[in-house]
Order: sequence, then structure tokens, then C-alpha cells
Amino acid sequence: QKRLVESGGGLVQPGGSLRLSCLVSGSIFSVFSGYNMAWYRQAPGKQRELVAGIDTGRTTTYTDSAKGRFTISRDNSKKKVFLQMNNLKPEDTAVYYCNVLQSPLDWGQGTQVTVSS
Repeated sequence: QKRLVESGGGLVQPGGSLRLSCLVSGSIFSVFSGYNMAWYRQAPGKQRELVAGIDTGRTTTYTDSAKGRFTISRDNSKKKVFLQMNNLKPEDTAVYYCNVLQSPLDWGQGTQVTVSS
């Protein structure tokens, strides 16, 4: 069984910061370090979209909207993926999910991020 559990979301004012965490578990992730991982988000009424990715060599990629503001990282020993989000904007409001990059598995429950004054 595989499981992805996201946390760290909340309500924040524009310009604020949040750090999201994702804990992965299950036999499929027994060698977590071998997976390219990513953060995705889904805003109300929109399709889920990729936000940032990190490969097994810790090379990172970002969408244009995330560049310069978000930082993805991973801790293989703890089987966690993180997303540091700075200078948040109202358009960042969404449910954020972590999953395997390019070939997502079953989705977790996500964590809600709301950016509003």
C-alpha cells in the first residue's frame, strides 16, 4: 500500500510564507530515493497542475509561477518532500499535493493553502 500525506497548509496573508511537508509510506516507496517527486496544486474550478519537481539527484524544476518564490527539497532518510513557499499571492490559493513526478500514483488528501487578506 502506498500513501502520501501532505501537511503545513493554512491561511496566510499576501506576501507571507508557508512550508508544506509530504510524508510518503508504503512498500512501493521502500526505496524512496529512487523516485522523482513533485508538488502539484489544484485551484477551485481548475485542473491540477504541476508546481515544482525534484529528481533523484536533487535537481529541481519549477513552473514560471513558482520560480523565485518556491523551493522544493527532500529528505530521503525521512521519506519526506518539502515545499517552501515565500511571497505568496492570492493566485497561489489551492489544494497542494505531492506525488511522483510525471507518473503520479493515487493522490493523497492534499493540504489547503489560502492566501487572502
